Amino acid sequence: MGIEKYKGRVALVTGASAGIGAAIVQALLKHGLTVVGMARRVEKIKELALKDAPGKLHAIAGDVSDEASILAAFKWVKDNLGGVDVLINNAGVFPFTSLTEGKTEDWKRILDVNVLGLSICTREAVQDMLSRGVDDGFIIHINSVAGHTPPTIDGMAMYYASKHAVKVLLEGLRKDLVAKGSKIRVGEVSPGAVRTEGTSNMAAAPPKVLEFFSELKDMPFLESEDIAEAVVYMLSQHPRVQVHDVIVMPTGQPF
Repeated sequence: MGIEKYKGRVALVTGASAGIGAAIVQALLKHGLTVVGMARRVEKIKELALKDAPGKLHAIAGDVSDEASILAAFKWVKDNLGGVDVLINNAGVFPFTSLTEGKTEDWKRILDVNVLGLSICTREAVQDMLSRGVDDGFIIHINSVAGHTPPTIDGMAMYYASKHAVKVLLEGLRKDLVAKGSKIRVGEVSPGAVRTEGTSNMAAAPPKVLEFFSELKDMPFLESEDIAEAVVYMLSQHPRVQVHDVIVMPTGQPF
């Protein structure tokens, strides 16, 4: 019994317009899931449709930092598709911001998207599943190796803190579901360096950050599809198996 058990079921992917989110959307479409891609750039999501894939794509506009936007997205899914069976919390931001000189708005943006937005989406998905008696749903957070290590350079501590929070929230979610007697499974994928829009566009990064990455100009990167494959792996396991955390790093990553 693999991922085919979710064929025709509804998966919501946040941050779906590019990079890891886009790769996850297309991987799930290939396995026959009905995929709802949520992001601010809705036109980019529509471009991800695959003509020969058995799954169907729905693109909806949504901002994970805005609770009203999240609630509207879940209402649309419930009204039009019946509800969410699989949630992939992929949306995330990583502005470089100092703990001694950083702007509060930058800190708030990190926490609103990476922690609060993820938590609101999770709550809404779980409540929806429980209300429909769905006992084989799945919640997957796209975390980072940053959730398992100290900051590598200054200016990244708030981002690292947000990813450590994701790790703690995942275990808290697992225990909450166990206490409810639910068999909804949870897990996280923690990538190392991935080649995405965010890592490719470093023009606005502070000088220290540019210096750090220039020293690692030949550093190996994962591709977004590698992370999508890890998500498929999680979803493919027997219902008795909960893969709690998959750490995926490019071969030869120096930090």
